[in-house]
Amino acid sequence: MIVQRVVLNSRPGKNGNPVAENFRIEEVNLSDNINEGQVQVRTLYLSVDPYMRCRMNEDTGTDYIRAWQLSQVVDGGGIGIVEESKNINFTKGDFVISFNWPWQTKVILDGKSLEKVDPQLVDGNLSYFLGAIGMPGLTSLIGIQEKGHITAGSNQTMVVSGAAGACGSLAGQIGHLMGCSRVVGICGTQEKCLFLTSELGFDAAVNYKKGNVAEQLRELCPAGVDVYFDNVGGDISDAVISQMNQNSHIILCGQISQYNKDVPYPPPLPPAVEAIQKERNITRERFLVLNHKDKFESGILQLSQWFKEGKLKLHSSP
Repeated sequence: MIVQRVVLNSRPGKNGNPVAENFRIEEVNLSDNINEGQVQVRTLYLSVDPYMRCRMNEDTGTDYIRAWQLSQVVDGGGIGIVEESKNINFTKGDFVISFNWPWQTKVILDGKSLEKVDPQLVDGNLSYFLGAIGMPGLTSLIGIQEKGHITAGSNQTMVVSGAAGACGSLAGQIGHLMGCSRVVGICGTQEKCLFLTSELGFDAAVNYKKGNVAEQLRELCPAGVDVYFDNVGGDISDAVISQMNQNSHIILCGQISQYNKDVPYPPPLPPAVEAIQKERNITRERFLVLNHKDKFESGILQLSQWFKEGKLKLHSSP
């Protein structure tokens, strides 16, 4: 059987921007035979995520993310349907998910790498298992639970950078649901700002491409910032940290502004900002959702419940 797949064609370099030519599509022959314990699946959805930029390098800079190999199929989060099974845990027609799913139209996988998913949890919208009811949702929820230190009724203010993205758009809503009295998002267009405030319930939004971010934050966060969900790093994060309160908390989700640069993760703060962090006892600890797998099942059920109750909105941003 002939199938199509996406392979890594070249590397952009640690300080380069990825381009389409870094990938290529090719056709390969898929065996007609599957072994005991394996399943043949047809790919339905694939997830393209910021962390994949690190996988394009020869060295990812981490011990938990493997680099993609040249001329080899790339992989990531994926969902598909079982077409043939020699694994007692799966039958034809099952919907399954893996976070190491090859970018291939059909593929033979070891059943140990797969988990069944229940379409009822997402009202039949299977792709949500790669988004709000999947790893981005779990990252937002568990990150806030573990590192946010939110106490309902204590009038805390949360700021979210990259607020219209997969994690940011959920983090702001979850911040409200867990008790923050004010949530302010930072994003890059007026359309996204309007989306955050009119659709997702953010109290205010800052367009970092218009005006001074620090001045806008001072106006929109008069009581300072207690919790910062950081997706971007760089100058934007420096501006937020400068306005954080004593004993406040940074949830270090991502540093996308730094991903095309050869810097350590998390990137060091400028000396003046680091001095503020230490002086105000602001926590800034690396957060890795994969270290909290024991909370995945309960997290998925919580996210699904909020979604079904209409408390968690999953619209795509502009």
